[in-house]
Amino acid sequence: MQPDLAPPGWEHVGRVLVMRLDNVGDVVMTGPVFRTLRRALPGARLVLMTSPAGAQVAPLLPCVDDVLVHRALWQDARAAMPLDPARELALVERLRSGHFDAAVILTSFRQTPFPAAYACYLAGIPIRLGRSALFGGGVLSPCAPAVPDDLHQVARNLSLLEAAGFTAARRDLELRVPASAREGAARVLAEHGIDPERPCVVVAPGASCSARQYDVERFAAVAAGVADAAGMPVVVVGSPRETALAEHVASRARAAVPRGRPSVAIESVAGRTTVPELAALVEHAALVVCNDSGPMHMADALRRPMVVLFSGTDLESQWAPRSSPAVLLRRPTDCAPCYRFDCPYGLPCLDIAPGRVVREALALLGRPTPETAPATTRELRHAHASRAHLARPRQLPVLPGADAA
Repeated sequence: MQPDLAPPGWEHVGRVLVMRLDNVGDVVMTGPVFRTLRRALPGARLVLMTSPAGAQVAPLLPCVDDVLVHRALWQDARAAMPLDPARELALVERLRSGHFDAAVILTSFRQTPFPAAYACYLAGIPIRLGRSALFGGGVLSPCAPAVPDDLHQVARNLSLLEAAGFTAARRDLELRVPASAREGAARVLAEHGIDPERPCVVVAPGASCSARQYDVERFAAVAAGVADAAGMPVVVVGSPRETALAEHVASRARAAVPRGRPSVAIESVAGRTTVPELAALVEHAALVVCNDSGPMHMADALRRPMVVLFSGTDLESQWAPRSSPAVLLRRPTDCAPCYRFDCPYGLPCLDIAPGRVVREALALLGRPTPETAPATTRELRHAHASRAHLARPRQLPVLPGADAA
């Protein structure tokens, strides 16, 4: 495949800084941007600048050459960072020392590109590509025109490059899981008594904020119901800060499986995997059950079917999976989308009965669903159908000497 032509003004660009200082899922969605840049600028060095959390995704993105890790003042949602002008001046010097020819500043529709662009201006970066409907003088050069707020984040990212003259040949997410991550994931499963060769269901009860998090007791009921009805091991995943949450879900789920049924493993591995190893577990999964979170975007990039408890904080059109078979469940509420980090009303948008979640999970797995009464509340069901789920899950390597009993 021949590379695309570089847009006017980018012909001699040799070092590009792509800025996305957000969470794991946001960085997963930068993949199409890096792929587009690589096709048009095959000799350029592409550097991702991101948060400490986002940096963990970098080994999974095929076109990223290097990573700059920074906790940005303008991304401090709770205004908790202390006053420290020297820290910001040091950032400018760090950017200056990178000798970048261009910066691509990726933002969601509620974020401003101007602080990042101004730091790049002070660092002497001549091309500062970003998008804003607000006036910012010459801080952005060029400034892309506004797009609809409800546009999907991947499309929003790519439309920024397209406004500068790039051509996006592909628009799907892509992650490349290293063999070492697959081996690490297999080892973690074996250590928890789960056969790495056996298909499993991955349950991810965490989220970046409480307003996106399905009730923990209901998550446990879902895990128990899927394990019991599907006869598959359930692996509960999460970051180190979600360890207690994941262990609670696993413990309560084990207790909820009816007595006398064949034993199926339900284990938490939260805090025991790297982000690439988490991606390997998602790649291996027959199904993922999660909130609107990083694992949802990983599952989309790795073409795994999923059931998502998608709260009313955001619009499905902005963040929903596009390539994987997915069912998104939400109750309609007058306050959606609220864009809040916490909910003062008890999360009525996620008042979804566990039985409903189990039924959707079993349907995606191709398993018979138990007879249950119809739901008593109206729910929004956003479904994306794809044949991709017919592909077999990626088999994790068999480790010599590992006890997978």
